[in-house]
This record gives sequence, C-alpha cells and structure tokens, in this order.
Amino acid sequence: MTTAATGTITETTTGAAGAGARGAGPKAVRTTARRDRRSPLASIALHTTLVVASVVAVFPVLWVLLTSLKPASYATTTDFFKDTTLENYTGLLSDTPFLTWFGNSLVVAGFTTLIGVFTAATTGYAVSRFRFPGKRGLMWTLLITQMFPVAVLIVPIYNIMSGLGLLNRSAGLVLTYLTIAVPFCAWMMKGFFDTIPREIDESGQVDGLGPFGAFWRLILPLAKPGLAVTAFYSFITAWGEVAYASAFMVGDENLTLAGGLQKFVNQYGAQWGPMTAASVLIAVPAAIVFLFAQRHLVTGVSAGAVKG
Repeated sequence: MTTAATGTITETTTGAAGAGARGAGPKAVRTTARRDRRSPLASIALHTTLVVASVVAVFPVLWVLLTSLKPASYATTTDFFKDTTLENYTGLLSDTPFLTWFGNSLVVAGFTTLIGVFTAATTGYAVSRFRFPGKRGLMWTLLITQMFPVAVLIVPIYNIMSGLGLLNRSAGLVLTYLTIAVPFCAWMMKGFFDTIPREIDESGQVDGLGPFGAFWRLILPLAKPGLAVTAFYSFITAWGEVAYASAFMVGDENLTLAGGLQKFVNQYGAQWGPMTAASVLIAVPAAIVFLFAQRHLVTGVSAGAVKG
C-alpha cells in the first residue's frame, strides 16, 4: 500500500514538474533567444571592428612582402605589382653574408631555447614542489629581474661578458638571452606545475623513483603546454633581439640577423629591397616554431597564469 502510494505521489510530482517544464520551456527559450539576438547595428559595428583590426594587423606584413618583390626603383612607391622580381632575394643570398648571419642566429636561438627550457622547467618544478632556504627570495629575484629595461642592463652585462672573454662570441649572447628568458619562464612554469597534483609525484616515489626521476618521467610529459610556451618565448627572445646583438657582436662573420640587417641602413640611405627580403626570410623560422607550438600556447599561458 505504501509503495503504491509512493509511486502515485512520485508520478504525480514528476508529471507536475514535467508539465511545469513544458509550460516554461518555450517561454525560457524565447527569452534566451531574445537575449542572444544581436541588433543589426551591433552586428555591423562588431564586424566592422573585426575587419579594421584584421587590416591593421596584416597590412604591415603585406607591405613588407610586396616591397620585397619590387625592383629598387619602385621600392618607396605604391606600385606593388609593377615589374615584380625576385632580384632582392637572389641578391641578398648571393651578394651579402645573410646566410652566415642566419646560421649564427639559428645557433644562438637554438641553444637559448634548449638551455632555457631545461633551466626554466627544473627551476619552476623545484620552487613548486620543495621547500628550501631562500625560496621566497629566489621567487622575488625572478620577478624583479623583469622590471629592468634593456638599456639599463647593457653596460653591466657588457662588462661581465668582457671580463669572461665572451664578447663577440655566440656563447656570450646565449648567456645574455638566458638572463632575459629564464626568469619569466621559470615563474610561469612554477604556476603550471602548481596545477599538477602532487599525488603523481608521490606515486612515482612509491614506485622507487627519485625526485628527478618523477619530474622527468611523470611530470614533464604532463607539462607539454607549459614547455611549448617556454620554448616559443625563449626562441623569439633570441631570434628577434637587437640591442645586445648589436652591442656585443662585431664583424660580418659573427653578426646575427639583428645586427646584420643594420648593414642595409646608413647615413646616406636605406636599401629597402634587400632589407624587406631579409625581413620576410627572418619571419619564416619564427612562423614555423609558432605553428608547432600554437596548439599548446593558450593552454600553457592560461595554466601558468592561474597560480603564481
């Protein structure tokens, strides 16, 4: 008797709730649709803003690309498709030390990326997982080093590199770029490692892994988004930096791309053709690195910004 009564009450309640949901459903849907519907004026304004922003972002790149395909006589004109030629590229590769500069930049950027990723990852993991004397001071140091502008640091770093005999050497540039990339990346990796449960480390220790073994075999594979951001930032820092490369390196055989491009500009004028062609070729490696890292970039930046 009680079960039958309970079933009747349940059916009645369910039926009433269903009827109420069916009665309120269309009205709720209409209300939501009304809220989501954008007025024609707002839609036009949104699309206009997006189109303008896209044009602003693409226009400088397109201008450089089209200028690189023009002969020198039309370099400063808007005749982009008149006498299109590849002479700027062939002349750049055959008549200038561009390939030497390109190779020097690849070496510097490659070592900066590899060492920067390893150093930032191990530093971020240590700060995230362990307690040790000076931990707070280390974190403050990593943060404060980001506050100094490049112009303030050129002279002291120049003196240090001079004392170490690293001026005009790729190793000196690598060390310099690491001082820029590692503090920011280590702070970000620390925030990323904070989001990974500590139970994973503990399970590795139960299985006989040491701290570095747990980091290398268990945690690091889970940190691919953070590592991608670190690698991209380290590469871009070394690939596109100008101030240190110009101050520390002399001689065509030692220059990187940042210093080499300045050869096309002097007090008498600028060689816009070779310069724009070099700019296009310089962008290719950065674009390739971005394509490999792009699927991890948003996740890595977001995760690293959650905790500090």
